[in-house]
Amino acid sequence: MRVLAAMSGGVDSAVAAARAVDAGHDVVGVHLALSRMPGTLRTGSRGCCTIEDSMDAQRAANVLGIPYYVWDFSERFKADVVDDFIAEYAAGRTPNPCMRCNERIKFAALLEKALALGFDAVATGHYAKITTDAAGRRELHRASAEAKDQSYVLGVLTTEQLAHAYFPLGDTPSKQLVREEAARRGLSVAQKPDSYDICFISDGDTKGWLAEKVGAAPGDIVDRSGAVVGAHDGAHAYTVGQRRGLRLGTPAADGKPRFVLEVRPKERTVVVGPKAALAVAEVAGTRFSWAGAGPVASGLVGADGDAFGCEVQIRAHADPVPAIARVTTDAAGSAELVITPETPLDGVAPGQTAVVYVGTRVLGQCTIDRTVSAVPVDA
Repeated sequence: MRVLAAMSGGVDSAVAAARAVDAGHDVVGVHLALSRMPGTLRTGSRGCCTIEDSMDAQRAANVLGIPYYVWDFSERFKADVVDDFIAEYAAGRTPNPCMRCNERIKFAALLEKALALGFDAVATGHYAKITTDAAGRRELHRASAEAKDQSYVLGVLTTEQLAHAYFPLGDTPSKQLVREEAARRGLSVAQKPDSYDICFISDGDTKGWLAEKVGAAPGDIVDRSGAVVGAHDGAHAYTVGQRRGLRLGTPAADGKPRFVLEVRPKERTVVVGPKAALAVAEVAGTRFSWAGAGPVASGLVGADGDAFGCEVQIRAHADPVPAIARVTTDAAGSAELVITPETPLDGVAPGQTAVVYVGTRVLGQCTIDRTVSAVPVDA
């Protein structure tokens, strides 16, 4: 195949590109410039896509003997990831920018350009596997290295995107083996720290960054009954499940700590309550997709609307929870994926992504629009 290897400058993408070369593919490396004003050096292991990362990717491509390019995707990244992140927070939701980047940049904008240039696949360093079922349809599965499994953040991939995705690290049992392989290959990134946090907030101060973008909008902190128990300087600074920094003027009747249960930016209100009220009995979203064949085509159900057993995962490193899911119609008449876990989920916020698994297979995902508390308001 002609393979476009997305090279972030880290060890995983470098080894993925190397394995693509070893497999006999015609490989070209590309680094995505996602900011017009990147920092010249990374801070520890925070962020990614800096000038230093571009140079590391260049050095890896040189060792592998493959062509290497830097493509400017900064405008698309700002519109599809950064602006979306701001808008979601402004609407009181908790977005996942890595999901949006995979969905709209790496496997939409990048893949679109790759196919236009005659490439057959885009290779990345994600830890996930693609298999083919008896009917020849591609499926996305968890990686062999459970601790490094990244199938959750790939749950947004569509059937068409899976057809052109290539994950050479999917069968690797551990990250340490990848580092050892990189060292044997003479790749300078063999011991480079993993990146973490949000790449476009390089200092990690999400609260301060959002304050500049969204602006301060003081309002009330209320309990579940609507009684005012405190004040805030901006609802964007609060997330569901937060306990610290609430500065409540009125103690709870039972004397126990209170947690953020809901953020209502249009009302400039933050709702707090007992920890037990963070338990969520149901999540649902109209923005859902299937990673390959859906429930009907996969034989999980006989018709649209039928319920099926699955597992749901709501964070990249959360444990999957057994659940029942079905596609139904919401009050506005839109198709909605409704997921009911066997045991309540903890601290789920609208804007998060719920990824649905059947065994090791990623069946699909939805962006959570609404949640149903497992604890009545008057409890």
